[in-house]
Amino acid sequence: MNVGERIRNIRAKAGFTQNKLAEWAGVSQTHLRRVEFGEADITVGHLRMICDALGYTLKDFFNISDEQDEISSALANLSPKQKKLLIEFLKSL
Repeated sequence: MNVGERIRNIRAKAGFTQNKLAEWAGVSQTHLRRVEFGEADITVGHLRMICDALGYTLKDFFNISDEQDEISSALANLSPKQKKLLIEFLKSL
């Protein structure tokens, strides 16, 4: 997951629109949109302002591994029965 995707995911979970986050962070909505879609880079300063608006530290923002994201995505697609079976399997290891 790249920085723009991470911003978009956190923003969506927090219930922020792009406009609201841009306003709270003091960045342009156009630039935020372009970063989220991978069309533009972001400076550390702007990322810090976005993280502040979302209630994240930079450390928290980057404290997720690709493996954790991949596992979370896979788990989200399992049925309750499949999740139960997976948990039982993992406990047996």
